[in-house]
Amino acid sequence: MKYSSSFTHDLNFGEKAEDLINYMFSDGKHIEVKNDRLIHKTGNLFFEYESRNKPSGLATTTAEYWIYRIDELDISFIFPTKALKQVCRVYYKENLFLKNGGDNNSSKGFLIPLTKLLNDIAEYERTRERTTSENDIPRQ
Repeated sequence: MKYSSSFTHDLNFGEKAEDLINYMFSDGKHIEVKNDRLIHKTGNLFFEYESRNKPSGLATTTAEYWIYRIDELDISFIFPTKALKQVCRVYYKENLFLKNGGDNNSSKGFLIPLTKLLNDIAEYERTRERTTSENDIPRQ
């Protein structure tokens, strides 16, 4: 979207963001929330996909959005689960960021630098074919 200094344009841009957040948290939407104590020190996020040799976490979630909260900073990142899964599939195929963890290293997941994940999700969003427009989200 092009930059504009017009108040009307900025208001419309802001209202679309409000609509999207309202849509995310409206009835029937399933979200996954993770609270992290270390990302402010490590810069990495962990997404589990297997625990005790069974699919779990990202592999089994039915959530439409994955919210990753950084406890120490009291901020959160909201990822569309579809994009997060697609990016992690690429990491898995390329053997990137794979890490064992949890009790007795019985879980498998991705330990991903936040900046890398944000860049890769942005690239995925830029290149994927959009099936719905942001204008399709109704105003409340």
